[in-house]
Amino acid sequence: MASFPTLMFRIAVVFLFLFHTISTAVNRIDPSESISDGTTLVSKEGTFELGFFTPGNSTNRYVGIWYKNIPVQRVVWVANRCNPINDSSGLLTISNTGNLVLLSQNKSVVWSTNSSKQAQKPIVELLDSGNLVLRDGEDRNRETYLWQSFDYPSDTMLPNFKFGWDLRTALNRRLSAWNSWDDPCPGDFTVGFEFDPQLHTFPEAYFRKGSAKFYRTGPWNGMRFSGSPEIRENPLYSFEFVYNDDEVYYTYNLKNRSVISIIVMNQTTSLRERIIYIEADQTWKLYSSVPRDDCDKYGVCGANANCIINNNPICQCLRGFKPKSQEKWNLMDWSEGCVRNNPLNCTKKNEDGFIKFSELKVPDTTHSWVNKSMNLEECRAKCLSNCSCTAYTNSDIRGRGSGCAIWFGDLMDIRTCSDGGQDLFIRMSHLELEKGKAGKKKRAVIMVAIIGCFSGMVLLGYCICRRVSKESNFQAIRIIMFDKTDRIQTISQDGDQDEDLELPLFNLSSIIAATENFSMDNKLGEGGFGPVYRGKLEKGQEIAVKRLSISSAQGVKELKNEVKLIAKLQHRNLVKLLGCCLQEEEKLLVYEYMPNKSLDSFIFDQKQGKGLEWSKRFYIICGIAGGLQYLHQDSRLRVIHRDLKASNVLLDNEMNPKISDFGLARSFRGNQTEEKTSRIIGTYGYMAPEYAIHGLFSVKSDVFSFGILVLEIVSGKKSTGFHLQNHGLTLIGHAWKLHKEGKSIDMLDKHLREAEHNVKQVLRCIHVGLLCVQQSPVDRPNISSVVVMLGSDSELPQPKLPPGYFLETDSDKGDLPFTELASSSKNDMSISLFLAR
Repeated sequence: MASFPTLMFRIAVVFLFLFHTISTAVNRIDPSESISDGTTLVSKEGTFELGFFTPGNSTNRYVGIWYKNIPVQRVVWVANRCNPINDSSGLLTISNTGNLVLLSQNKSVVWSTNSSKQAQKPIVELLDSGNLVLRDGEDRNRETYLWQSFDYPSDTMLPNFKFGWDLRTALNRRLSAWNSWDDPCPGDFTVGFEFDPQLHTFPEAYFRKGSAKFYRTGPWNGMRFSGSPEIRENPLYSFEFVYNDDEVYYTYNLKNRSVISIIVMNQTTSLRERIIYIEADQTWKLYSSVPRDDCDKYGVCGANANCIINNNPICQCLRGFKPKSQEKWNLMDWSEGCVRNNPLNCTKKNEDGFIKFSELKVPDTTHSWVNKSMNLEECRAKCLSNCSCTAYTNSDIRGRGSGCAIWFGDLMDIRTCSDGGQDLFIRMSHLELEKGKAGKKKRAVIMVAIIGCFSGMVLLGYCICRRVSKESNFQAIRIIMFDKTDRIQTISQDGDQDEDLELPLFNLSSIIAATENFSMDNKLGEGGFGPVYRGKLEKGQEIAVKRLSISSAQGVKELKNEVKLIAKLQHRNLVKLLGCCLQEEEKLLVYEYMPNKSLDSFIFDQKQGKGLEWSKRFYIICGIAGGLQYLHQDSRLRVIHRDLKASNVLLDNEMNPKISDFGLARSFRGNQTEEKTSRIIGTYGYMAPEYAIHGLFSVKSDVFSFGILVLEIVSGKKSTGFHLQNHGLTLIGHAWKLHKEGKSIDMLDKHLREAEHNVKQVLRCIHVGLLCVQQSPVDRPNISSVVVMLGSDSELPQPKLPPGYFLETDSDKGDLPFTELASSSKNDMSISLFLAR
């Protein structure tokens, strides 16, 4: 008989063995095993974990799969999405029919797999791909599954997941968003591939809100989805689209195993986002998103129209078409779309032809037909032979193009995609084609006449200038030049020119006399460019002189930029540039004088603020909006101001607002909609989140600044430095809180609360301001829409949570006061990446 110590040693060994067996993670179970609440399955390499969890603030229990080693839990699949268990009695096991079942306390079946084939030796295994599979242990082919979670996804797409159809079994793998953060039951926001294999329609993925189409990717064109230029070769992942008789699906695969990626649809957001997980911060960060802008909203322009995001308005009828309702179109109601100027002539003679449109996201493919073996000429003939065919293109744009896709009836949801669009040939009547030919001939004749006249004028001008130069040394107008070294100089008309702008040149002596040698008594203020002085010319005209200081934060580049831009801009709500002085070491800009100085001197001053009644404040808001609309829409250039704030709005003697200081402004041309800069310059409190974080600016970043300005004008409070005691809210956060409580009128400047004012007008301005400061640029209105909102009584949409800069943070630590992107309230699909060390 063993001694007592020996016996204890044996018991200890057995105990350690049992403990090791129990604590070691398992990746599969058989019919003799089960998973109870509190125990889990872990994939072989420890990537994924399956078990019971409780989402958000719920008290319910669900079975799900998540990444095991990421601290911020991301559930990628849920079994019992709509059938929660309300206690910890859940049991996941294999039934006697070979199916995986989830049982509750009373042993009733809460959820189960639906395999019709019974396994001889059923095994449930969690793979390192995140796929939960049911297979037969007797089957030597370990990749033959009786059931798999990848066939029944929740809201998440993982690498190697086939998003789309198995046509052999009619299985459609779609994603559906959670109902809320607390409820994984499918909401009404879904995405999946839609097409009719019997009619050979062109497959594409549609996002739906309920039954309504919300956004579509465009069909696959051999390189990417037609409306998804963000899908391109990259160092993170590869992608593939399969379209054959058996399957139609999209999948992606990571190039580096240190990167973890998921695609998630959120019921609470309106974007599909690519998010990066930063391990050091243990948070998911925004990488990219769609819809990218208003043109990605399904059918925003109606039928037979093209959405061009950098146009105002964004909707344009296609060439050969006109608005179905011109009255509604003028009011920017594009829902009825466009109709043909001339009907198609589908007769035996068939005189119809085609006009080529380039750089497009091709139309909705619901009414389409595709043949992958036809060439483009055969495709054209096929379209002409069918009276209902209205457009055609290559189905594959690689190389010289191949395949044929044709459309029937109205063309829906077209947009310009300058960075990834394709050609589309749209059918036109012979009358429309003849009109186009006549127009080309007419333009050619006019061009010849213009060139002839211009040549004659140049010759005449040269002769006159030669004569004038001999008779007088006086030159009232000179050409201002910017050379390649960023120096500014003046040259005569016969010199080499890089860019010419006509502006009066003031003599330095006249400016010194006008400002009394830049007397401190005449100093009006100082900005990043330098000091500004009041002056009076000999004839009595009052001027304001901006003087570039040696130590200025801005410099020659900003001076050059301001002259180039503002010299081309003329509007009653923009300050007028009278000329400049470039002499000796001085660089001066001369403006019309604004006797009431800047807006901030009124709204932030207790004494001055009392005299600025509401009607005048509303007049100023509308004037600023009008000036901004001119910059964004009506000027020859599309100008982004980038530094719109109260101190850059000047007031004339009649309190007309005039936008000033274009040193940081940028102009957009062609199809450009936004720009990115690493040199983020502006004013804290007015900068849009996407500009402050990523350096991205667009017309929507100006709209954000305008929204801040509106809230400041209404409240008399500065956005920078605002702090509501006990709440830690910014001015925006304060406005949002009052709006949600139905107390927006409390935002009104205390100096005006007892005076008579238009309450409805005040509330409308606050509402418009909140729409302008929404976190996502996509949600903000264009300034043209803002002008319409301010001038009408129509119902306004509700702003979405959270607005940008909602909470105040400790700026001394360098933190930007933005709400977490993950908490935004919009419909979205997000692609998340985890970068491992």
